[in-house]
Amino acid sequence: MNTNTTLPDTNRPLGSTGGPWVSDGKKPPATRLRSGRRRSVPHLLLGALLVLVCAGVFLLVSLNSDQRQPVLALAQNVSVGQVLTAQDLKQVNVAADPGVSVMDASQAASVVGKTMSTSLSAGALLTPDAVGGSGFPTAGQALAALSLKSGQFPPEVAPGSHVSVVFVPSQAGAAVESPPSPDQSTVWPAVVTSVTSLPDQQITVISVQLGEAAARQIAAVPAGQLSVVLVSGGGQ
Repeated sequence: MNTNTTLPDTNRPLGSTGGPWVSDGKKPPATRLRSGRRRSVPHLLLGALLVLVCAGVFLLVSLNSDQRQPVLALAQNVSVGQVLTAQDLKQVNVAADPGVSVMDASQAASVVGKTMSTSLSAGALLTPDAVGGSGFPTAGQALAALSLKSGQFPPEVAPGSHVSVVFVPSQAGAAVESPPSPDQSTVWPAVVTSVTSLPDQQITVISVQLGEAAARQIAAVPAGQLSVVLVSGGGQ
């Protein structure tokens, strides 16, 4: 009796069918999948790190926001001598250092009706020094009134303007008046607090704030011998 025994084909490439390797020598898909998973681990770690960084930034911003406080700022320009109204004020949130002088928003009612002791632009923070009480003008300052005719002051002069009050000697033919003494100035820096026109008299009364000594000197100058020059802020 003949028995047929089938011997394995030794000429067939290893792994061609059913073997552990495919004919091209590459690993089967299951093996490549496991390798891909190993390569994705660094990406997962990087993603987790980014999440932690974003959470830390959010926490830092939140802490800084919590340190802000509501304070008073100006909603529009105000001039020295102007009486504050509720419409002049607005609330803003700022993170101010302990040494910065600001006014808490809860003080709004107490500053309405007070007189400004300086000129400030819209958006500026209100400070206690900027608001005068019933003692306006502030200590060491005084208000002086100038009766001026057309040509003795620029028409652009308005409350808050920085000006120089200048002594002008009498014209020829007019009564000669004594100028300020040699130890007195003939030019006084000041800030305009109000401008009032008197059409019937063709006179404009300009009130200015300046030092007490200078105010007394100006008050002693006869009418018609003073002029006003508009200067930049802080100029003389």
